[in-house]
Amino acid sequence: MLEVFASSFATATPFAEILARMLMACVFAFVIGVDREYRSRPAGLRTNMLTALAACAFTIIAIEMISDLGSYDDRTQLDPIRVVQAVTAGVAFLAAGTIIQSGGSVKGLTTGAGMWLAGAVGLACGAGYLTVGFIATCLALLILIPINIFEKKMPTKDDEN
Repeated sequence: MLEVFASSFATATPFAEILARMLMACVFAFVIGVDREYRSRPAGLRTNMLTALAACAFTIIAIEMISDLGSYDDRTQLDPIRVVQAVTAGVAFLAAGTIIQSGGSVKGLTTGAGMWLAGAVGLACGAGYLTVGFIATCLALLILIPINIFEKKMPTKDDEN
């Protein structure tokens, strides 16, 4: 019985690598969430971090399943793109919940897009593509902070009236 329990912890990916991928997904999503938290948006630090961690975990699970089940026989079909699609759909559902329409204006689109990006960062980290997660996080900061300042200073059509 103890052997069965112990074998449940066996993974093709080393423990330290799984831990590093999950930690980096959380760190990168933390960085994205800081902007949302600073602006008092509904999806802040914890939401973005949990979204990225979940996406990362799903990706690692898929990798482990491919490693474990992929060698049984030729009839076993494995498609990692399905994991990407499933995580994308799930995160999109959560992100859609942050978007509201009130009095003719739509709010929460950037928050929803940030959550969607946190999911992508989690997928990248889970798959071991930490460079992709890092670059996406850096670009997110460049989009969220300086572009927000630019938007506030930019004249709009409403200013003309």
